[in-house]
Amino acid sequence: MIREIQCRSCASCSTEEVINLGEQPLANNFLSPEFLGLPERRFPLGIVVCTECWMLQITDLVPPVDLFSQYVYFSSYSEAWVVHAAACAARYREEFSPGHVVEIASNDGYLLRHFADHDISHLGIEPAANIAKVARAKGVETRVDFFSEKLARDLVSEHSADLILANNVFAHVPDTNNFVAGLKVLLTADGHAVMEFPYAVEMIGQGEFDTIYHEHVFYFTLTSLEPLMARHQMRITRVERTPMHGESLRIFVRHDSHRADETVASLREEEVRLGVGSTAFYQDFASKAEVTRSQVDDQFREFKAKGQRVAAYGAAAKGSTFLNFCGLTVEDIEFVVDRSPHKQGKLMPGTLIPILSCEELGNRAPEVTLLLAWNFADEILGQQAGYREAGGKFLIPIPEVRLA
Repeated sequence: MIREIQCRSCASCSTEEVINLGEQPLANNFLSPEFLGLPERRFPLGIVVCTECWMLQITDLVPPVDLFSQYVYFSSYSEAWVVHAAACAARYREEFSPGHVVEIASNDGYLLRHFADHDISHLGIEPAANIAKVARAKGVETRVDFFSEKLARDLVSEHSADLILANNVFAHVPDTNNFVAGLKVLLTADGHAVMEFPYAVEMIGQGEFDTIYHEHVFYFTLTSLEPLMARHQMRITRVERTPMHGESLRIFVRHDSHRADETVASLREEEVRLGVGSTAFYQDFASKAEVTRSQVDDQFREFKAKGQRVAAYGAAAKGSTFLNFCGLTVEDIEFVVDRSPHKQGKLMPGTLIPILSCEELGNRAPEVTLLLAWNFADEILGQQAGYREAGGKFLIPIPEVRLA
């Protein structure tokens, strides 16, 4: 019997299970080789949907301090994301002419540096001290802290923000009401908060189960977000889709004295047509994950039968979820390559696969490479043209299993 889980958005106890991925390690808890053999903590990982407000959320929380106080994801190691951030910053400078910009979860300064370089007043809020240090070295003002309503009240006493940016963090915050309340406090009357996150409608539709990990507490749709914003006298006034991370949603949030434009009504109608506000929309998600796992298992059996060596590309959090759910270990995959030196020399959580530099893909030339970072497929396939020309193949697992 599934235990009762209270919705973290509307407090309803009417939730239904969408998928159960079993016991999983923390997706960014990369192991140092000297700790090999020691017990590795695992936590239940699954999501439920609230049938009152239709918010998707994980079943079990891990305290944020365990997840983010020391962090190994540096945004600047993805070329596609760096280009995306630069374009966004240029657009927002022109469109909003901000006097003071605050970025929540500002990471290594990948985005705010485009405001700092134009002498625009700014502040980054970043809970990971090791990453904040890198940002400061780039000239980005950074405060080590978690964003909250209390912090917003402290900050607004000195300087309110007419532009608040939050990329791939809103879904990470367990107390989502506190987060939105903080936006309301910190944002000027005519200001804009712009947030990006993976779009749950795309995740469900494409079977992107690897988007689920303990850091991602929520999986947002417009259907679930509008009542959350209204609860705090805020309004989503514009929505846009971006191709990042499979497909992401960018929302523009303002005080509710401002009106929404036609993009909001259009997406709302689309979600109604898809049945986002019904349990039927979520029923096939778990079976899609099982199909992917079965097809990947078949592929690996074939690789072994042919004596082919297999590596993987991308030591991202989604890769950890994928490997652990599919039961792939160092017995199946020789190594994972990743561009971040902060991950190289360590082991993938749960699976104990060693992480090496990207150059090793060409040096060791495995016949097949499982593309764990499939959301950056175009970027990676382009970077690895030499490997492919030499005969190497990439196994792309999502949205459908295929060799490229």
